[in-house]
Amino acid sequence: MYDIIIIGAGCAGLTAAIYAVRAGKTALVLECESIGGQISYSPKVENYPSIKEISGMEFSDNLFTQAIGLGADFELEHVEKIIDRGDDTFDVVTDTTTRQCKRVIIASGTKHRHLGIDTEEEYAGRGVSYCTICDGAFYRDRICAIVGGGSSALQGAELLSGICEKVYLIHRRTDFRGEAALAKRLETKANVEFMLPYTVSEIGGEKTVSYCILENRETGEKKRLEVDGVFISVGQVPQNEIFADLVELDEYGYIKAGEDCRTSHPGIFAAGDCRTKAVRQLTTAAADGSVAATAAVAEI
Repeated sequence: MYDIIIIGAGCAGLTAAIYAVRAGKTALVLECESIGGQISYSPKVENYPSIKEISGMEFSDNLFTQAIGLGADFELEHVEKIIDRGDDTFDVVTDTTTRQCKRVIIASGTKHRHLGIDTEEEYAGRGVSYCTICDGAFYRDRICAIVGGGSSALQGAELLSGICEKVYLIHRRTDFRGEAALAKRLETKANVEFMLPYTVSEIGGEKTVSYCILENRETGEKKRLEVDGVFISVGQVPQNEIFADLVELDEYGYIKAGEDCRTSHPGIFAAGDCRTKAVRQLTTAAADGSVAATAAVAEI
């Protein structure tokens, strides 16, 4: 039996593992996708204290190496449910086995939000992508659009500007929500064109994407862009459905938990982007991981 099982190997989950094992407890991290979570796809991280600049992948690798080096266990498995055994312990059921633990930390993060366009799924992998760092190289010297106005979209546009012949940055508002410094840098790039305030109403092409249709939110004007790819970066949605029978979720699907990271169910904690919070950044994820692990350790 583990002292703590941590669901998710993002910044919050791996930080929780580091704090748990340093406190002398056994910890297992379960992850079904990529180590590091969404930040692993970011080409550049510039807002983490003491680190001037680092790639998201390197940041994630460093966290993982530190946690494993300190003694945390790791398994690549998909968690299907958590069962309260009724004796102050839990079963964590995955797609391959069931493990017991004394405390659970949910750090499941979020996944990419979709636009909801009819053909979006049809063209996924054929010109529609959700990850510039994963797929940007395939569009070298070609024309692409990126949809979104947050820091992730701005970072993606900056990455694509160094690869693509032309980059259209499409955002439904007249102002970006992302970091002002990123927007300023993009303004200086000759091959980046802002499309504000537009939404994408259609994505099309024959076998692969060859165009998208934009609609101006203020005037209703429609515009056709000839593009080879569309990168969608419009935010994240939580992945907490499987925990809804044990912990309380808000109307958007985030786990209700305050700054103490305690959920509505005793013995289960929530850390990182999956919980209700005002700011979702690497710094707040790391803070959550340390808070959740410390609280869990204190109860064992």
